[in-house]
Amino acid sequence: MVIFLDIFLAVAGAAIGSFLNVLICRLPEGPSIVFPSSRCPKCEHAIRFYDNIPVVSYLILKGRCRDCHEKISSRYPFVEVLTAVISLALFWKFGLNLQYLFVFVFGCSLIVITFIDLDHQIIPDVITLPGIPLFSLIAVFFMGISWMEVVLGVLIGGGCLYAIAVGYELITKREGMGGGDIKLLAMMGGFLGWKSLLFIVFVSSLLGALVGVSMIIAKGKDMKYAVPFGPFLSIAAMAYLFVGQEVMMLFFLQY
Repeated sequence: MVIFLDIFLAVAGAAIGSFLNVLICRLPEGPSIVFPSSRCPKCEHAIRFYDNIPVVSYLILKGRCRDCHEKISSRYPFVEVLTAVISLALFWKFGLNLQYLFVFVFGCSLIVITFIDLDHQIIPDVITLPGIPLFSLIAVFFMGISWMEVVLGVLIGGGCLYAIAVGYELITKREGMGGGDIKLLAMMGGFLGWKSLLFIVFVSSLLGALVGVSMIIAKGKDMKYAVPFGPFLSIAAMAYLFVGQEVMMLFFLQY
C-alpha cells in the first residue's frame, strides 16, 4: 500500500510539475496561464493531449515536437521530475497530512521562482506579495510556529537583505540585489520562522559565492557579472525543511 502511495504522489507531482512549466513560461510574459492551451514554442502548434504526458511524452518523442520536429528544452521533463522528487521526499518527511500539502505548495512556489529568476533575473511579485501573508498564516495555524516567530521572520527576512542591498549599493555605487530577493526572504521567514534565516542566508550565500566565482572563471567575466540569487535562497530554504533544524541544533550544541 505504501509503495502505491509513493507512486501516486510521484506521478501527481510530475503532473503538477507540468503545470509549473506553464507558470514559468507565462508569468513573466503576462498572458493567461489557462488560455491558449499548451503549444510548441517554435511552431505554436497545439500540443495533443497524448503528447502532454509528463516525462513519458518527452521520451517517446525523443525531445522533439511532433509537428515541426524542433528540439524541445530538456528543462520541461527536468521540472516535472524535480517536482515529483520533492513531492515524494516531503511525503517521507512529513507524512500524508496538511503539513505535507502546504509545504509542497511552498516548494512548488520556489521551483517557479527559481526558473523565472534564472531566465529573466526577476522574482514575480504575483507569488511573493500574496505569499508573505498567506504562508505566514499557514505557519501559525498549521505548522506550529508562533505569531512572534512569524512576524520576526518577515521583518528580519526582508530587513536583513534590504540592509545588505543598501550597504552594497553605498559601497559599490551599483545595485547588487533586487527587491524580489528581499520579498522572497520575507516570505521564507514568514513560513519557516526567524530561526531559519541564519541557515538560509548562510547556505545561500555560500552556494551563490561558489557558483558565482565558478561561472566568472568559466566564462571569463569580471566581478560585476550578475548571478541571480533567488535560486540559491530557494535551495537553502528547501534544505532547511529537510535538515536545517538538525544542523542548527548541532551548531549551537558545539558552541
